[in-house]
Amino acid sequence: MKFINYLKTIDGVSVFPMVALIMFFAFFVTLLVVVFKADKQTLDKIKNIPFDN
Repeated sequence: MKFINYLKTIDGVSVFPMVALIMFFAFFVTLLVVVFKADKQTLDKIKNIPFDN
């Protein structure tokens, strides 16, 4: 029996791709909001972390 046949037997399985897409979209929208609202001084401090001893 193929894997797709197992998915066909699950009730409501068509909801999962939409939920995954919404979560993916929400994550990146949240990430964009955080990046654009971040303080410039904080970003400069974070940017220079690898160079600090």
